[in-house]
Amino acid sequence: MNKKTDAVVSVVMGSDSDLPIMTEATKILAEFDIPCELFLTSAHRTPERTTKFAQDAAKRGVKIIIVGAGAAAHLAGVIAAQTRLPVIGVPIDATALQGLDALLSTVQMPGGIPVATMAIGKAGAKNAALYAVRILALEDEKISVKLAGYIRKMAEDVEKKQDDISCRKS
Repeated sequence: MNKKTDAVVSVVMGSDSDLPIMTEATKILAEFDIPCELFLTSAHRTPERTTKFAQDAAKRGVKIIIVGAGAAAHLAGVIAAQTRLPVIGVPIDATALQGLDALLSTVQMPGGIPVATMAIGKAGAKNAALYAVRILALEDEKISVKLAGYIRKMAEDVEKKQDDISCRKS
């Protein structure tokens, strides 16, 4: 995991069961032609692997790390504590608490170890990728132009839907 990569964003998961959720992030990154990688590691089951990943990510060319995890969800915080790269957390619904445990574990970081935390589940994974896009757009004009088009299209979609609805007498 030392090799230089063309990935600009690393999408990390605590379990392979998180893949259906985190795929939402990779779809958005692909839409913006942002190279990404998927990486599986666990803060609890593979702590050395997690540490090595976090410490080597910047050396490999990664600029932003998106981390999805459920249950105790310490993965984003553990990674954030070991890198200077921005870390975006995505809580995943993996227990009887429906993701609330993951949300609280991700968002309640001690001062000095920031993790940007998104919503639970697929919407959170999508927004994590869009947040990464916004960060990258600050220094990449091509991404900035695509982002402006993406935002404009969302607005146009709402306006089109407005045209499809009306008040009718029954």
